[in-house]
Amino acid sequence: MTSYRPTWAEVSLNALTDNVKAFKEHIDNNCELMAVVKADAYGHGLLECAEVMIEAGANRLGVAIIEEAMELRKAGIKLPILVFGYTPRAAVQDAMNHDITLTVFTEDVLKEIVHETEQRQRSMIIHIKVDSGMHRIGLKRSVDIIQLLEQHASPLVQVEGIFTHFSDADNEDPAYTEQQFDHFLSVVEEVEKAHGTIPTKHCCNSAATISFPHMHMDMVRVGVSLYGLYPGEHMQESIPLHQVMSLRTKPVMVKTVHPGEPISYGRSYDPDNPIKVATVPIGYGDGLPRSLSNQGEIVVNGKRAPIVGKVCMDQTMVDITSVGEVREKTEFTIFGESTEGHIPLQEIADQLNTIHYELTCQIGKRIPRKYV
Repeated sequence: MTSYRPTWAEVSLNALTDNVKAFKEHIDNNCELMAVVKADAYGHGLLECAEVMIEAGANRLGVAIIEEAMELRKAGIKLPILVFGYTPRAAVQDAMNHDITLTVFTEDVLKEIVHETEQRQRSMIIHIKVDSGMHRIGLKRSVDIIQLLEQHASPLVQVEGIFTHFSDADNEDPAYTEQQFDHFLSVVEEVEKAHGTIPTKHCCNSAATISFPHMHMDMVRVGVSLYGLYPGEHMQESIPLHQVMSLRTKPVMVKTVHPGEPISYGRSYDPDNPIKVATVPIGYGDGLPRSLSNQGEIVVNGKRAPIVGKVCMDQTMVDITSVGEVREKTEFTIFGESTEGHIPLQEIADQLNTIHYELTCQIGKRIPRKYV
């Protein structure tokens, strides 16, 4: 659909390519790189990013739900795809039809997989999820995994992988991550004694991939950092990354606002002196957080201009008094690569007490992605 609003998210495919290559160099040659493209590639565009990542050297793709995997398959992508989360029994047939690898940690799903494979005499690959301390999904004890696999064994169901997820790998204190890793290793050892060798063991997310090379094992799963975002500032010296997304807009109106003329809903901003105000066509309906009202900034002509008044659903007002001449074609950058003088996502995230990739994920579909 054509978008006529002068607002867009600029996605640098060169930066994305460079980030993939940086991680390929960061890991051993015998370690696979799974590129995580869940949540529309963290808001960057599922298919566009997946294709670039594959070309740059990604060995596999990871998604959160089966619908994402099916979208990739329907686009013609052949690379192995792992669904990290729970897949309902009703979706097992679709997974088999589209050659999608499922994560298993419940009896009902494994029973359905065994039933479908034997009914159709067709094999299927699965990965087992271990809960090593995240306490989200997965089986914590090796005895439970062994029992699950023994009770529902089938030569047509191949346990290709076993994995866990770290909850605190971005912490400069490695203690809990090491504890999780030790637990995972002990579970894997017991499961392999009973079940046989599992070829693909993996535990590293972006943070662990950067900070804990000894945990890379057979594969790493890199998500947020492929998009140029560091899980922690202390990791910046370990690997060179470039932020992939910039969010930009242009003014649709410029006006002078005088004292006694409060701006936007709730009259929360009343200038002390006459100011020049630009209205830009982006708001919280597009993913620009309303919590930036009266405290966020936007870069205009290389200078920071404050957001004034409440961020509206579709529009936002900016004080451009001190940024020089502003015309219809002047670009306003809400966030971008910090090395270019733009406001880094991490700064905005800190301001809002959240994480930077929540911000990219919530940039809505009304904002077109421009790939450069």
